[in-house]
Amino acid sequence: MAAGDLRGRDIALLMLVCLTWACNFLTSAIALREVPPILFTALRFILLLVVLLPLIRRPPPAQWPRLIASSLLVGVLHFTLGFVAVKLAGQLTSPAILMQSYVPMTTLLAWWLLGERFGWRTGLAIATSFVGVLVLGLDPDVLAKPMASLAMLTAALMLAIATIMMKGQSGISVWSQQGWMAALSILPLLALSAWLEPGAIAHLPQVSWKAWFGAAFAAYASSLLGHGLYYYLVQRRPVAQLMPWLLLVPVFAMALGIAFYGDRPGTRVWIGGALVLGGVFVIAIRQLQRGRQAVSPPVPET
Repeated sequence: MAAGDLRGRDIALLMLVCLTWACNFLTSAIALREVPPILFTALRFILLLVVLLPLIRRPPPAQWPRLIASSLLVGVLHFTLGFVAVKLAGQLTSPAILMQSYVPMTTLLAWWLLGERFGWRTGLAIATSFVGVLVLGLDPDVLAKPMASLAMLTAALMLAIATIMMKGQSGISVWSQQGWMAALSILPLLALSAWLEPGAIAHLPQVSWKAWFGAAFAAYASSLLGHGLYYYLVQRRPVAQLMPWLLLVPVFAMALGIAFYGDRPGTRVWIGGALVLGGVFVIAIRQLQRGRQAVSPPVPET
């Protein structure tokens, strides 16, 4: 199959991936009303590990340091901070948009640490994305909860750093990598929850089905279905060709937030969001035009 235009089935699968990851923002936000973020992240990985345990294989010895570091960066820091941001923000729109800043962050880190070069158009797109972050951050509702924005931007940075580390990773299948990430993250997450979220674990028997559904959706729909379909597409198409489509994740999340979660984005959120997503879109298009694989992983579903 040529690496040109996407076929109808590929587009349909991409739409399903984007919708699944966007729905995860909504279901997780509802669950976070009852379960604190660190414990929720642990529950997600516990449920995921139950399914992936038979698929885990021992990685090559030389890959252990990268695997452990990237697993803790993503599994413990990225996901926890992302859920903290969603809980603190009280809405879906700004966290979903701010998460996209990991793409320009990754591009800059690849230039700084790996010596990957980019042209002035990509540089302008990176600057545009960060200007968009500033504009969005000046929205009155967003500005009133600065820790939510700081948490999501830090979550994006953790993912960007892990992405650079995973670039040199080899000999580990997608499912084994996800399984190891879950296995390596669960104990640190439970320890942190016991320390920072006292009483949360003991309260679990009292939480409603909505909280358990949110954790199950994050583990099985978002991670297994969403990532499974995405990596199936990666095997058929260049990553850079898929990246622009993944910008529909925050768009769908925004729509779900407005329809079902009470989001009412202000003017600065619309303008800042357009700048962030526009900059990311240009970065993805430039990567595609250069005919090289993007270093960025799929847009995280949080």
